[in-house]
Amino acid sequence: MKPRSRIRLVLLAALAVFLGWRLIRPMNIFIVSDAFERPLPSADAPAPLRTLHAEECAGCHREFYDEWRTTIHSQAWTDPYFQTDWQFDDSQQICKNCHIPLDRQQEHVILGFRDSDKWNPVLGPNPDFDPALQQEGVTCAACHLRDGKIVGVLGTTNAPHPVKMIDDPNQVCVRCHVVEGDRWDTFLRFPPCGTVAEIQATPNSRLRSDDRVSMTDHPVVPTVAPGTHETVLSTPSIHQKGGSGETVVPNTASLGCVQCHMPLVERPLVEGGQLRTVRRHLWRGGHDPTMVTRGLEVSFEEEPGQSVDERIYILTLTNVGAAHYLPTGTPDRFLSVDLRLLDSNGRVLKEQHHTLKRSVMWRPFIIDLWDTRLPRWQSRRYEFSVPPDDGQPPVTVEAVVRYHLLDEKRRLRIGYENREPIAYEIFRQKLATNSLPR
Repeated sequence: MKPRSRIRLVLLAALAVFLGWRLIRPMNIFIVSDAFERPLPSADAPAPLRTLHAEECAGCHREFYDEWRTTIHSQAWTDPYFQTDWQFDDSQQICKNCHIPLDRQQEHVILGFRDSDKWNPVLGPNPDFDPALQQEGVTCAACHLRDGKIVGVLGTTNAPHPVKMIDDPNQVCVRCHVVEGDRWDTFLRFPPCGTVAEIQATPNSRLRSDDRVSMTDHPVVPTVAPGTHETVLSTPSIHQKGGSGETVVPNTASLGCVQCHMPLVERPLVEGGQLRTVRRHLWRGGHDPTMVTRGLEVSFEEEPGQSVDERIYILTLTNVGAAHYLPTGTPDRFLSVDLRLLDSNGRVLKEQHHTLKRSVMWRPFIIDLWDTRLPRWQSRRYEFSVPPDDGQPPVTVEAVVRYHLLDEKRRLRIGYENREPIAYEIFRQKLATNSLPR
């Protein structure tokens, strides 16, 4: 064999081995930052908070507690879909740092790491592990306990525990909903719920200066674009870490996290206390049809065709409320659009099917293939034409839009036996085919 052929063969063999390893290696889908590599410490919890259980906080903050109990945050660990998906992907330790973020919620302490990527930790038994606290998922202390104090936007000296005031509560959100790091072989640069990266990446993020971010209670940071009457939604960079494990995003108020997902309400901070403007602890998102329909505007109407016999129907979807792409969250979520032509018996004569989703190649490299979701303020139009009457006159044209929390193929692959629907309808409308005069 010639030397050149031998070298080519060796290179091909090395490439085959490398790609084979990439196909079977553990699925590390994001960069583990320093702020995220370990759970949040709780040893310095103030004395009045003995257990850090949410029920303990409910003694003074009952209405906040009652809201929290209804949320996905409270089910972050017990959610059967998460448990199935997590176990299918080898029960990665790093996932616990969002789903049970307090150190005493985890059975083990992290003693170190076997790899530079920090996906393979050295674990030891945790003497402070609290199984009951683990069941609470993202509990009160996960967001409010920092450096031995309870953080919030209201400062007071009357609380039975030390209080630390923060300028913007969005800062708490970014620990789990942010992306950091860039590396040649990890092209999907966000955790599964890293919506901050999507806010930054959304093109044409503008709104009129007299508008307000949908589902928020204050205007976007007022940066007026030159020569226009529009206010530009800023896209802050992420460049440093706070002392208590938070990732610092300059001007976090522009992200709109709590302004959207924690609406304002007038009520006392504590039972029997002074009436204040506070935030509801709801965090509604993709699991809530009402929240989705507030962010997604849908219209369905007939437009004149180019000829007398042609009928054109237009379905338009617009992201009017979400600062991130719609839908967001894990790449499993997507929107489906179905347009159907029906006869008088409801029989389908013609149909179209579309999906708005993020398609990702996971192996051998993680690469975004295409993304048909809706960026902020952008629309998507679907045209549906009706052919001339061919002896079976159509009666109606129907449009149906559904939100999918999980693709059926993925559900079957991971073995998730769902007790609740994995999709729900957010829009349905029928138009008669004779709705325009001829």
